[in-house]
Amino acid sequence: MLTTVSSAKCAGIEAVRVNVEVSISSGVGIYLVGLADAAVKESLLRTVTALQAAGFRIPGKKIVINLAPADMHKKGSGYDLPIAVGIVAASGQADLRDMGKYMIMGELGLDASVRDVPGAMPIAELAREEGFAGCILPAGSALEATGYHDYTVFGVRTLSDVLRILSGKDGCPDLLASGTDALSGGTESRDDEITDFADIYGQQCAKRGLEIAAAGGHNVLLIGPPGSGKSSLAKAIPGILPPMSQEEAMETSKIYSVAGKGRPRRELMRKRPFRAPHYSSSLSALIGGGSDSIMPGEISLAHNGVLFIDEFCEAPKRIVEALRGPLEDRKVTISRLKSKVEYPASFMLVAATNPCPCGFYGEGDRCSCSPGKRMAYLSRLSGPVMDRIDIHLWLNPVDASSLIAGKKGEPSAEVAARVLEARKIQQKRFAGEATHTNAGMGSRLIGLHCRTDRESKAFLEKLIDGEHLSARAYSRILKVARTIADLDAEEDIRLQHISEASGYRLLDKKDIFMI
Repeated sequence: MLTTVSSAKCAGIEAVRVNVEVSISSGVGIYLVGLADAAVKESLLRTVTALQAAGFRIPGKKIVINLAPADMHKKGSGYDLPIAVGIVAASGQADLRDMGKYMIMGELGLDASVRDVPGAMPIAELAREEGFAGCILPAGSALEATGYHDYTVFGVRTLSDVLRILSGKDGCPDLLASGTDALSGGTESRDDEITDFADIYGQQCAKRGLEIAAAGGHNVLLIGPPGSGKSSLAKAIPGILPPMSQEEAMETSKIYSVAGKGRPRRELMRKRPFRAPHYSSSLSALIGGGSDSIMPGEISLAHNGVLFIDEFCEAPKRIVEALRGPLEDRKVTISRLKSKVEYPASFMLVAATNPCPCGFYGEGDRCSCSPGKRMAYLSRLSGPVMDRIDIHLWLNPVDASSLIAGKKGEPSAEVAARVLEARKIQQKRFAGEATHTNAGMGSRLIGLHCRTDRESKAFLEKLIDGEHLSARAYSRILKVARTIADLDAEEDIRLQHISEASGYRLLDKKDIFMI
């Protein structure tokens, strides 16, 4: 007898249908075909043991299991459950009349329990698009997929739960992931874990620059000696960013689901992610990849959020240069011999570095570095990388009077309110476009929304000729000026906006370290 159980595999943040075909005929042995990796091949022993633990017998015949399409690699343990269901149905040990209505994924324990698998959200999306009545997933994974509130997702803990659903004898409301309190899990990070701008003394110019960056989604480089507050300011940025839209939340949640980092919860991710990998992280960890499967890296996990890299100049050159493509294209494509996967990577880069090898340039006579050493240190960041960073902020040490007085600054909530208003302007401006922020504007959008008057054009012409700015640096100045105008609720970009935006191109001044 031949049966077919529908399952899926993830390719990037999209799922692809996989049919698990089980045939039982005369002969001996169990065979698994269809380009399965080691984890899938091992599923035969797990599945047989789980079926026996659940009280089912293994037919003493020839069992052939095919994972179709056969020319596509299948990886992971999520095929255990559909294989077990297929064997039960093909051997006639249960009447599973509703088997064709659902897409099924899950790992089996030896005691017939069902364990979580990654990629629940893309699988649920695929099931809905292909017209399935619902999908059956492990309890924890099912909660990830409840972002699709109008779709039926069952959360199961044992093989018997699955068979009860597929028998079609009742609706199994107790197993619906959207209505089962027993399946509740983790929550979002708390607001009190985020540094408040009011708790960071001084650095008003840097705070202004970060407000502009947050309002337009611009990349930022923080330069300053140790203890000047670079890391604290970076960690405070999530507190001034607006919550994600429905579209952004769906896309970011899918990335975390595919990576196996989606925490069980009934709502989509609403807070923008903040990722802070160490500068010595491997290229695969940062960009994505892996030998067994192509997984999203830190830049994709930071999608629609913040990627913070401390000690940026200490990072290996290949790591820094690998950011060039994603910073420009807002996506990353990872190619292997027989596969190619694309992940979104529209993040706000916040990088921090010391100004020189000793770290104390700008603090009187504490710096022991020569001008040549200072130049060489920041020259580790190539021109193309620096062109892609919109805002350069110099941080001086906080003076003693400010520290001792302990006078608090403006709280993050007030800054966040202004950022939100600026984002609303951009949301209206870019309705129907692929981008959501000023930082993501291409040449066409810059031409539409960044028009300047005669006075501003004359200023920009002198600036470009005097500082020898590249075309990319010029466009970055226009984008930042557009954001400053949005914060001022101005429809047109004026000279003061251009002037302030150009002031944030600090490292374009070639003689800055020659003092």
